[in-house]
Amino acid sequence: MSGVAALLDRVLADARGSRPVVIIDGGSGSGKTTLAGELLAEFRARGFESAQLVSLDDAYPGWGGLAAASQAVHRDMLHPEQLGPPHRPGYESWDWAADAPGPWRELDGSAPLIVEGCGSLSHESAPLATTSVWIELDEAHRKPRALSRPADVGVFAEFWEMWAAQEREHWRRNAPFLLADVIIEAVPGA
Repeated sequence: MSGVAALLDRVLADARGSRPVVIIDGGSGSGKTTLAGELLAEFRARGFESAQLVSLDDAYPGWGGLAAASQAVHRDMLHPEQLGPPHRPGYESWDWAADAPGPWRELDGSAPLIVEGCGSLSHESAPLATTSVWIELDEAHRKPRALSRPADVGVFAEFWEMWAAQEREHWRRNAPFLLADVIIEAVPGA
């Protein structure tokens, strides 16, 4: 059985028949997006065609928006009822080209959900997830991976230090590696 298949077995067991909600966090370049995509494919291969994936890359309000997107995870994506009717789960997207807010993206509050991104696992979001995952990889291996992603080549390098400072602040405030149900040691170079 593959690692992703075993992870989905764990997710379904943790959900105990309720809606699976998976949060995947880790430093930039650790492999969150790849794992989330593989997990989504495994969900769908097992008949969960309605499974949804939110990448916080679509929700960060610009390069300084890690904390804002982190708050949106619990407030808007996982716990919108605290805002009262007629709020429905979703998030305000970010138009990176225009450097401005994009349209509201509605989520199905009954379908399986995967949320991945730096800042997604916090003290507020952890209790709302059925399974939370932390991907561990040191910065020396993460940075070259992050800066070489096709969408980020020539862009992310300018913001790396600013982003890394936001990650460190998130880690200091939330210790997501301690909140995680599953810790995955990423393989450098993979």
